This record gives sequence, structure tokens and C-alpha cells, in this order.
Amino acid sequence: MFGQSNWLTTKVDAALGWARKFSIFQYPFVTACCGMEYMATACSHYDVDRFGAGFPRFSPRQADVLFVVGTISHKMAPILKKIYDQMTEPKWVVAFGVCTCTGGFYDNYATVQGIDTLIPVDVYIPGCPPRPENVLDGLMKLQAKIQAQHSGVTLGASSQAIADKLHV
Repeated sequence: MFGQSNWLTTKVDAALGWARKFSIFQYPFVTACCGMEYMATACSHYDVDRFGAGFPRFSPRQADVLFVVGTISHKMAPILKKIYDQMTEPKWVVAFGVCTCTGGFYDNYATVQGIDTLIPVDVYIPGCPPRPENVLDGLMKLQAKIQAQHSGVTLGASSQAIADKLHV
């Protein structure tokens, strides 16, 4: 059936997922007009702080969510990839706006046709620009994905001994 420590590690995973869900440390990579809607949504009227995403980080090493906002040109693509690589695990990416998701109406040689060709994307928020309600919906979808992700926590020898004594 189940191993002796499954109950304990499951509860630890659930607690870590819940805590991570409400501590979204975002790094905004804003390049175009969707940035205005991103900033408006981050203001007090929509209160993204209730989702744990109220204060952006300005170093990729301190962030766990990369908000890519606006058009990405091929000249900016290596910079975006470098920022993504500098982020620590676990990390998530949100594509904000139709230009970020698919290239938008910039169907030319200079524009990346969707950032998912460069880096993995977890949540897409389409729109030109996306409405604040769509942004909040995207944040809630990201929270659900964060909470459901396995933390990879393993019990140390002392924790395993305690779990064995409790017969959990």
C-alpha cells in the first residue's frame, strides 16, 4: 500500500505548496505597451498583494516568477534567456499580452513569434493589452500550478526516525 513516510511527506508537500502559492516573487521583464496595464493591475485598485504578488523583485536571482510583458525582438531574446537561466529553481514564466504569447500583429523577421520558442511558459495571459480581470485569473492559475507542484522534499535520517516511531 503506502510507505511509512508517505503521509508526512505529503503533508510537508501540501504545506510548502500552500506557502509558495502566496509568496510569488516576480521579476517583470517589460518591453512594450502592455507594461502600462501590468503597472495598473499591480496598483491598489486590483490588490494583487492578496495573491502574494504585490512587490516585484529587481534581480532574477531573487525571483521565482518571470513576467514577460510586451514584444520580444530577436535582439532581446538572448537577454531574456540569460535572465531566465539566472533564476533559481523552482521558477515559473508568465507570458503577458498577445505579443508575448504569439508575436501579436508584429509578424516580421525581427519579432519572436511567441516566447515559448525561447523559454518554457507556464501561464499565458492573452490580450492587447490583457484586462486586469484576465491578469488576476492568470495569477490564480499560476497559484494553482505552484501549489500542485511536487516540492521534492525528502526526509532526513532524524525525520525518518520520528516518522517511524509515530507509525505514520
